[in-house]
Amino acid sequence: MHHFAIATVAEESTDFRRVLWTGEKVQVVTMTIPPGGEIGEEVHEDTDQILTFVSGTGEARVGGEVRPVKAGDLVAVPAGTPHNFVNTGAAPLVLHTAYGPPEHADGTVHKTKEEADLAESGEGSR
Repeated sequence: MHHFAIATVAEESTDFRRVLWTGEKVQVVTMTIPPGGEIGEEVHEDTDQILTFVSGTGEARVGGEVRPVKAGDLVAVPAGTPHNFVNTGAAPLVLHTAYGPPEHADGTVHKTKEEADLAESGEGSR
């Protein structure tokens, strides 16, 4: 069994992206988006995503809709849907997300968005 005090883990991590656990069909990741930062628009063609917000305030841009998000909110993003999440507050926007099936290599840690972008372009390492 893998057990996480997920709110504590998310709050204590300053990494842009940290894979916490990867199973055969789902993956759990925690993310911290700095003030003024964003995940960046993306589409996961074959992966559903559920994001739960732990702290901070932001904006969910999913499938052409825009809505505010805050701690306690959950957003579901169906596979094939363009999406982006933007930090609109003065504090980090902290969230955890589940991907089904897994989206990132097990154990992936990206300290910054720039590091994540570099790794996803194939030019960086995990």
